[in-house]
Amino acid sequence: MRYDLAVHEWTAIKPMLPNKPRGVPRVNDRRVLNGIFWVLRSGAPRRDLPTAFGPYTTCYNRFIRWWRAGVWGRIIEALATAHDAAVQMIDTSIVRVHQHGACITRTGTNRWEGPAAA
Repeated sequence: MRYDLAVHEWTAIKPMLPNKPRGVPRVNDRRVLNGIFWVLRSGAPRRDLPTAFGPYTTCYNRFIRWWRAGVWGRIIEALATAHDAAVQMIDTSIVRVHQHGACITRTGTNRWEGPAAA
């Protein structure tokens, strides 16, 4: 599917996931991760999760449980240290603010501070 983890991505993340073999066997972690990433990347409500990823409650509960346990922070930190400083990420989204929201007048001065002192 579109948002599925590649093999090399899964092999990098798999060792960082908690593994408690006791109790009821857990569903496939890779399938749950793909479901979590589908919701995060698509922006759709979690109830719209395709059935291929399993129940949406499982993805949500696992996401929250791992967040509280600090798993997501460890994954991001490990993946960030694995790349050298030459790798850069650029966000291409643009947030536009109306001139009144930015407190800027048409003359380019901040209306709270007045004109810049020369």
